[in-house]
Amino acid sequence: MRYLTRRLVHAMLLLLAISFLSFALLQWAPGNFFDDMRLNPRISAQTVDGLRVEYGMNRPFAVRYARWAYSVLKGNMGFSFSYNSPVAPLLWARARNTLLLTSMATLLAWLFAIPLGIWSAVDKGKWFDLACGFSTSALLTIPDLLLFLVLLLLAVRTGWFPTGGMVSTGFDHLSLWGKIKDVANHFALPTVGLAVVTLPVLVRHIRSAMIEALESPFIRAARGHGIPHRRLLFRYALPAAANPLISLLGFSVATMVSASVIVEVVMSWPGLGPLMIQAILSRDVNIVIGVVMLSSVFLVAGNLLADVLLFVSDPRIRVE
Repeated sequence: MRYLTRRLVHAMLLLLAISFLSFALLQWAPGNFFDDMRLNPRISAQTVDGLRVEYGMNRPFAVRYARWAYSVLKGNMGFSFSYNSPVAPLLWARARNTLLLTSMATLLAWLFAIPLGIWSAVDKGKWFDLACGFSTSALLTIPDLLLFLVLLLLAVRTGWFPTGGMVSTGFDHLSLWGKIKDVANHFALPTVGLAVVTLPVLVRHIRSAMIEALESPFIRAARGHGIPHRRLLFRYALPAAANPLISLLGFSVATMVSASVIVEVVMSWPGLGPLMIQAILSRDVNIVIGVVMLSSVFLVAGNLLADVLLFVSDPRIRVE
């Protein structure tokens, strides 16, 4: 409990620092939501000034941040000028879609990365290892945006997958199995795109961790005692390489969250990415801060999960 409490305190302090810096940077950025209203000749300057006073935009920075932090504690996360609504309900509806996409992509990436990384480490220097290294290097050189645009072009040209959205028209009239198939068909390409973005880094890290474990003295001693290769690989080498791989889990979550913004915009997936882009264009800072904070929560939660798994798997951490 002491270890978990310390990690939770660190996570809360990190989120507090992120909230303050994000709020400060967006509040001090030139321009705001009401500047576009001033350009409208049908809206008087007195009306715009009244709205600024009503929403507290004329208050000092410390007062605005304190009001925003209080709204977070109340569960509102500020007020959206564009939607004339609290920010939290807007985020929760989109966060479920983003969480579904990133979790499935993370699962898919790890399911492929673990066997590929292990096989590449076992066949170090052989044809499969060379082919795997060439493939991962090629994927790392492709920009994420270009990859997602190619997948979108594939959907348009073949017609095998929907080109956007999360569900089809008439979704409410489908059976339960039909609804599951429809949603799966819509998030197939975005999920594959996100998984491919993360896959090369995962494969390379798993390969390095497994090579280090296979070349360690205790593995050589076990091999000398005649332990079968398969048991040696999965019973001894893989647990020894687990620590860096568990730490890599938090990194993969961060990669998924950042890449999901691009794929959601390109694939028209109704997640946090399009909402944030629209809020940036309309200068609705409270929505932008809300998306940043929610993405930070996903990232911190992924790293916290990795810390807990490390505590469970490594007795040295428990002793310390």
